[in-house]
Amino acid sequence: MNIQQLRYLQEIVRRDLNISQAAEALYTSQPGISKQIKLLEEELGIEIFVRNGKRIAHITEPGKQVLEIAQRLLLEADNLKLVGQEFRAQDSGTLTIATTHTQARYALPQAVKRFIEHYPGVKLNLHQGNPTQIAEQALSGEADIAIATEGLDQYDELMTLPCYEWSHSVIVPPDHPLLDVGELSLSALADYPIITYDHAFSGRGKIDQAFRAAGAVPNIVLTAIDADVIKTYVELGLGVGIVAEMAFVPERDTHLRCLSASHLFKPNITRLALRRNEFLRGYTYHFIELFAPKLSRELVVNALRTKRAQPQ
Repeated sequence: MNIQQLRYLQEIVRRDLNISQAAEALYTSQPGISKQIKLLEEELGIEIFVRNGKRIAHITEPGKQVLEIAQRLLLEADNLKLVGQEFRAQDSGTLTIATTHTQARYALPQAVKRFIEHYPGVKLNLHQGNPTQIAEQALSGEADIAIATEGLDQYDELMTLPCYEWSHSVIVPPDHPLLDVGELSLSALADYPIITYDHAFSGRGKIDQAFRAAGAVPNIVLTAIDADVIKTYVELGLGVGIVAEMAFVPERDTHLRCLSASHLFKPNITRLALRRNEFLRGYTYHFIELFAPKLSRELVVNALRTKRAQPQ
């Protein structure tokens, strides 16, 4: 048994049991991977995969247990490399953040700017995607940190911590009638076409819940995955927008007006996720604290050691 065999096993499962794709991802040959998996099965005395001819049909029950152990071993092997890098070159390396457009565009810039000033030798990568894609990147190790409002706390393999709370706002053109109604209501909003987020993004679930609870039916005419698109179409007069409050910047959004909606929709919590039991470079802790000052290194270390993060 060797580490390479375990990497082959992990990659096959990651590629939906497609050996050809696993071989391509690992820059090796399909016959080579197949041979090593057979050798591993022979050594362990079990079948890891059920095969249908030359194709893998599914993973066996003992195979699932082998995979779980293999993933832990591979993570610890990667941790060993990171320990060496941490003490050999503390101010150089790579940090990859997987996040949504809203976080990357409005919440992260100041933390990113300060981090780059502190660590000019560290290459910082920002990967944007939907919450599921973000979580999968963190789970696979493709990203060091995942940041999103939805979905991250649904994965037992990830440790999540709350970063900050935020509310929604309503944006309208400067001459819109809603500016004269006094305190905004859901029934008043429902009288106009609404442009807001796609179901997977930026607290959309809280918006839908609020309208249902009030017995109001919103006329949602357009959805998008980021606030910049929403603002563009509100400026064109196609409807009123419901966006994350941090997405309205008065100095830039001079052709729009913002109405508070914190009394209409429940607050949202943006969370940060890390793989459990992973060794983090010192600069990773520093980035986390720059983004969410209450998440000290000690707090993050203790949370990573717990079996499952406590509800927040």
